[in-house]
Formats: sequence, C-alpha cells, structure tokens
Amino acid sequence: MKRPARWTLQVASAVLVIALAAVASVIYLNLRGEDDVADARPGSEAGVPPVTPAEQLEHGRYLAQVGNCAGCHSNTGGAAYAGGRALPTPFGTVYTSNLTSDRSTGIGSWSPAQFWRAMHHGRAKDGRLLNPVFPYVSYTYVTREDSDAIYAYLRSLSPVVQPNRAHELRFPYNTQAALAVWRALYFRAADPAVSARPDPTRTPEWNRGAYLARGLGHCVECHSSRNSLGAISGSLELAGGAIPSQGWYAPSLTAPDEAGVGLWTRQNVVQLLKTGQAPGASVIGPMAEVVYGSTQHWSDPDLQAVAEFLQGLPPAPARKPLARFASDSAAFTQGGKIYEHDCSACHGPAGQGAPGAYPALAGNRAVTMDATTNLIHIVRNGGFAPATAGNPRPYGMPPFSHILNDAQIAAVLTYIRQSWGNDASPVTELQALQHTGSD
Repeated sequence: MKRPARWTLQVASAVLVIALAAVASVIYLNLRGEDDVADARPGSEAGVPPVTPAEQLEHGRYLAQVGNCAGCHSNTGGAAYAGGRALPTPFGTVYTSNLTSDRSTGIGSWSPAQFWRAMHHGRAKDGRLLNPVFPYVSYTYVTREDSDAIYAYLRSLSPVVQPNRAHELRFPYNTQAALAVWRALYFRAADPAVSARPDPTRTPEWNRGAYLARGLGHCVECHSSRNSLGAISGSLELAGGAIPSQGWYAPSLTAPDEAGVGLWTRQNVVQLLKTGQAPGASVIGPMAEVVYGSTQHWSDPDLQAVAEFLQGLPPAPARKPLARFASDSAAFTQGGKIYEHDCSACHGPAGQGAPGAYPALAGNRAVTMDATTNLIHIVRNGGFAPATAGNPRPYGMPPFSHILNDAQIAAVLTYIRQSWGNDASPVTELQALQHTGSD
C-alpha cells in the first residue's frame, strides 16, 4: 500500500529534527566549558614574546620533561621538539607537531591562552580538533600555571623550520566530524576549580602524585584498556591494556601479579622509576623510553609522591588459584633444550638470573602474567633497560628472531612459564605468529 505523501513528509521531518538535534548535541558537548582564547593575558598576545622570569622557564623545562614531551615531539636524527615522529595507531599514522618557537611551523605565533586551550581542550590555534593521540584527555588536568610555564619554556627554544606532516588516517577517522563525535562521547575537559582541589582524605604527597600521574605523566594512556574507537575503557584505574600497534602490553599497576607495587617498599618504587631497575624488576620496551626520557629526571619529592599514589591504588581482585596448566610434552621438552642452549648462560640453569645483570625468570611475574605479548616481543626482537644515571650501562636481551621460529619461541616460553615453580598457561605457536613483525 502506498504511503500518503503527508506521512512521508512527517517521517522525513522527524528524521531531520533528530539529525539536527544530534548535530547540536555534538557541537554543545564539544564547546562546553571552553575558555575564550581572546582573553589572553596582558603582554602575551601572539607574536609578542612574553616576559617570563628564569624560575618559570626552569619550571617549564622540568614539566616538559615530566610529560616526556620531547619523546614524542622529536624524530630520530631530528631537532628536539621539532616534531615529525610517526605514531602508529589502529586507525592510521599520526605525526607529531613542531613545538619549537618557529612562527610559521611551530608555536611561535601562539599565545599562552591558545596553548592552554590545546592542553586543556584539545584544540589547535585555529580551533581545529586535535587527535587524541596528543593526550589532552590527560593533559586537561594540568593547571593553567603549569601550562603557561611549559609554554614559556617551549617559546624559549630556538626556532626550527620544519613543516608539520599531515596525518595518514583512514576515512572517516581523518575528519573533524569524526573527532567531534568521539569527543562528544568520550571527552570532557576538567573543571579547573574541581580538578585542582586536593583530596582532603589524602596526604599532600599523594595529591601531588595523583596530579602528576593523571596529568602530565599521562600513565592512563598506556596502562588502560581501550574500546574499538580508541577511547580509554575499564572502571579500574590503571588496570593495564594493550598498546595499540606496538606489540606491547602495559601491565596493570593495580594487580600484584602484574605490575602492582602496593606490597613494595617505597624506595624500590622510586628506584625503578629513577634507574629502570629495582630488586626483582626492570623496565623494557615503551616504559624504558619513559624512564630514559622522563622519570629518571624527576625530583626525588615528585618520585616519592607518585610512588605513594601508585601504592595507594585500589588493588585489582585477586586471581583465582590456578590449576596446573597442561602443555604439549614434546613442545615442553623442545623448549627445555632451547632454553639450555640459548638462555641458561645468562638466566641460569634454574632461571635464577644474575643479580644486577640478568633478571631471574623463576617467580618473575612478568613471565607468569596472563598476557604473553611482552615475552614474545622480547624473545623475538630483544630489548634493553634504559641507560640512566643510576644504571648507565644496562645489560640487554639480544633478538632471537633470526634463530628461533614461531613454534620454537612458543616452546621455550612455555618451558619458562612452567618451570622452577612457575605455573602459567602455555604459549601457542598461533600467539607467537600473531606478533610476528610487531614493533
């Protein structure tokens, strides 16, 4: 039966109203709480170098190091903070921007208010929405005072002429409309009056640590799971998650069987962040970059503060007692032979390691945690702990991809995860294959 023209018009009108309402909602959710960038402070107009005391410049330099800004905004062989580093994501590649004082390609023509809007609201100078690979979801908690200090430091850098490279993202992720919808769903700028308010039930040190970890430290950006659209998910803070497109897993900072430090001494937590090594633990992979470029340079009071915060995180529920995992006996035997030939010289015949050089594998929670991603990555590609002032010549792990195939990697890891009292699930050849070529 043919629908009356009036009915069709009513349906079309209703759809149009709903669509307009959705668009209006997205626009509102993207603009709520934004500051007027025209209210730049006196003397800070674009193009007029602000007068900043030396203390502010030094504070800004330190804060930029806390946020590890140079780690992303510097390309291999390029000038520091000049951008151009490729950051792979599941949606394509993002290229970091030039933060030097060059007026045409850097932030030399930005005002402090425009820089604050980028940090706090995720908008560029011209109002474009920034890709959340720039972690403004975390930086929104940074205070205006600290934002201004970072801005002052970056403006003090020598200008480097390096045009920003366009992102290579697939449609529709390369559109402003998609970013607007994403932000409407997953981002709300922090209210400075609320976020700067300390928790009265906690110590000043804990509040400082929370500010550093949740803000400039942006720990949640790696140590949390993400949904299919790349938004941080999970109800438990810092509960661990895969690092997209890098082949690494950032372990839970709340789970004692992953990377939780609630039962550690405070000094061991500080030592790990300061040097990359602590009794029974060392960092490798993306976290080694963080320690090298950032946390080894933090002040001792700030390291103590973030250690107190990490130790105060609500612990993840304990895992149920595990039954003995079964593995293919032939693969286990093969893994033992590989271990004896290629691994025991450094890690010991009983997985005991060598103190100060090679980590013990017996009882090592990095070996026995459920996620096997990091183990496969390390055996295949090798890796080093960071070179730090406290550990300037770290021992490293050579790559074995030219010696071991997927089945052999799976076999030796299965042997390691089920020997010397370790009781973890076997690693399959398929798991090893899935991480072929990860970097």
